Amino acid sequence: MNAHEIDYVIHGNEMQYVEIELDPGESVVAEAGSMMMMEGSISMETIFGDGSGGIGGKGLMGKLMGAGKRLLTGESLFMTVFTNNGYGKEHVSFASPYPGKIVPMDLYKYGGKIICQKDSFLCAAKGVSIGVELQRKLGAGFFGGEGFIMQKLEGDGLGFVHACGTIVERDLRPGEVLRVDTGCFVAMTPDVDYDIEFVKGIKSAVFGGEGLFFVTLRGPGKVWLQSLPFSRLAERVMSGSFNRKEEGSVLGGLGNLLDGK
Repeated sequence: MNAHEIDYVIHGNEMQYVEIELDPGESVVAEAGSMMMMEGSISMETIFGDGSGGIGGKGLMGKLMGAGKRLLTGESLFMTVFTNNGYGKEHVSFASPYPGKIVPMDLYKYGGKIICQKDSFLCAAKGVSIGVELQRKLGAGFFGGEGFIMQKLEGDGLGFVHACGTIVERDLRPGEVLRVDTGCFVAMTPDVDYDIEFVKGIKSAVFGGEGLFFVTLRGPGKVWLQSLPFSRLAERVMSGSFNRKEEGSVLGGLGNLLDGK
């Protein structure tokens, strides 16, 4: 199934939303609860899976399998389809759930597939399949800070992912290696080799403040990174601490105790 050809405009800087323009009969699929506003001739329908017409479109069992795959990534069983039932162009907008950027990805340009962080999908043209990507390597499966289950977007249409902070795009040369904090990874093309690497040296692991593991990305391919993982931001808000030098260090809580905090 070919994806619907949609047009879009991304509005805002740090709190962005994407406005999708739909021709009559065109549809966009989105995570439940991400819709910001829509015009009068657009209808909403809740569906199992992604409505791509692939495995999720072949009978009840196929739909249940498509929806069940989404449970593995921590997402809802259901998605929402927005369709233009009018006679002219109509618009529907989707907002990012936290400060950062919305990244448009033309899947046709990247060989029909993008692998992304399991909670980064926002919306896509109907016909794009949203599935599960299982990491083949044991290290990534058991020790990755983001878990071994990731999302994959497949098809020939537009998909949109959201990330926190500033977005960095890197084109890796063949054999080029990039080591990244596990929470800073957003997405990659499928030709990038991905694994989780243990931080060597007990002092680095315990006192370094950067955790025990990081992602190793090996080219060729393209990767997208975020400067501020949402988990890090949430931890700061919950703790009430914004002191960078205490981040991830076992001395951070001890320091607060000694200070009487």
